[in-house]
Amino acid sequence: MALGEWRYEEGTLKRDVTLERALTWRQVASIAEGGSVDLAEPARERIRGARRLVEAIVAQGIRGYGVNTGVGALSDVLVDRSQQRQLSRNIVMSHAIGVGSLLGAPETRAIIAAAINNFSHGYSGLRLAVVDGLVGFLAQDCVPEVPAGGSVGYLTHMAHVSLALLGEGFVVLKGTRLSASAALQAMDLAPLVLEAKEGLSLVNGTPCATGLGSLALQRVDRLLGWADVIAAMTFENLRGQLAAFDPFVLSLRASPGVVQVGERIRAVLKDSALLGQSAGACTQDPLSLRAIPQVHGAVRDQFESAASVVDRELAAVTDNPLVSGTPESPRVHSEAHAVGAAIGLSADSLAIAVAELAAMSERRIDRLLNPLASRLPAFLAVQGGVNSGFMIAQYTAVGLVAENRRLAAPASVDGGITSGLQEDHLSHATPAAIKLLKIIEHAETIFAIELMAATQAYELQESALASAAFTKNIYSQVRARVPQYRDDRPLAQDLARVRELLLEGVA
Repeated sequence: MALGEWRYEEGTLKRDVTLERALTWRQVASIAEGGSVDLAEPARERIRGARRLVEAIVAQGIRGYGVNTGVGALSDVLVDRSQQRQLSRNIVMSHAIGVGSLLGAPETRAIIAAAINNFSHGYSGLRLAVVDGLVGFLAQDCVPEVPAGGSVGYLTHMAHVSLALLGEGFVVLKGTRLSASAALQAMDLAPLVLEAKEGLSLVNGTPCATGLGSLALQRVDRLLGWADVIAAMTFENLRGQLAAFDPFVLSLRASPGVVQVGERIRAVLKDSALLGQSAGACTQDPLSLRAIPQVHGAVRDQFESAASVVDRELAAVTDNPLVSGTPESPRVHSEAHAVGAAIGLSADSLAIAVAELAAMSERRIDRLLNPLASRLPAFLAVQGGVNSGFMIAQYTAVGLVAENRRLAAPASVDGGITSGLQEDHLSHATPAAIKLLKIIEHAETIFAIELMAATQAYELQESALASAAFTKNIYSQVRARVPQYRDDRPLAQDLARVRELLLEGVA
């Protein structure tokens, strides 16, 4: 392969996803977690066609934002053709000012996948070589270092990704941190020299928020699968009243999510001797038990809404400006498709939903640990007094619930004014997606604590009656990773192992 060609020999790409029209959020999430994407020929031709339009715009001297003008409040400053390469490079350099901790590899890969998707629609105007560079990063496990903070929308994250194409900044190549220039050399590639419009297109649009949103959806989808099962295990330990999950009663709520959760809870708890014994023992359970379908179901409904928004965003063109027409009669459109209001509002709504899901889990943890509510040994300690059991685990859950409450404040309404009054409305879509991911991380930990507590509770039941077959299987999976807790080791180690179980797949 010749030095500088962003192509790969036949058979060297792992073609997990072929992009022909538009990716879905599930495909973006799959790529984020290690898959590759290959551009189908129709997508490649759309990219080539858009580039021909940009070249015609440049040749004919048609004014185009970021093509032959400055950007932001400098949009009326004309840039001579001889300086347009420098403009593209300067845009990347000046916009690469992210701060704080680095995004993880899945987050960065999700952003890159969404960017490739955006360019493939054929309205941006980058050369195919630039898009192939991003495809190559995914295929060769080359992850640019991207600071998570410092963006009000979408600019800084993709600027840091783009640095690596130019041989600037740092990357992690197959697990090893290298300068971008060294990584390109290791991949037998030369740094790219950007042409007109390419710098602006690389940092523009909503790929950051859309990519991160896709990854968040995957994690919520996985968490929801576990949440129903873990809640059912607590419900069984606390001898709840299954009548609350009657299919006729739940059908009256007119919510697909409520009905679905009710079906899952009934299936998980089928033939539970523990619950058979407690049937009719009280009129109704506390809301953290009785309202599992209503709360979990509402979160599922919100999830479906967010998923439809992200898929629409992936199907949308979100560059500014867009190019259309023919090389003989090219058109350049300055608009606001890069504004990520839809993603920001959706991420904020889903963040609130996941925060509530986790808060309810913490309430169930407290009931398991409180002997007045559970009729089990205090704090599920094997030897109370000498042992504290899960007392402080509940403190951890409370702390994470409180932090989620602070994070759940919507980013979409933060506002702000940038670029000399030119950018006088900000949607904060990427920050909304980043804090959603943090809330999900906390929720995963809280549910892992509930799962550990529910597992221990089975062992402390006075009755020898059998639990449901499904919950018994989950109990065995947990015990295959961690033994009964007797205050004989740091509980944080157990929590880490059980949380890994939740991250491996759906129960």
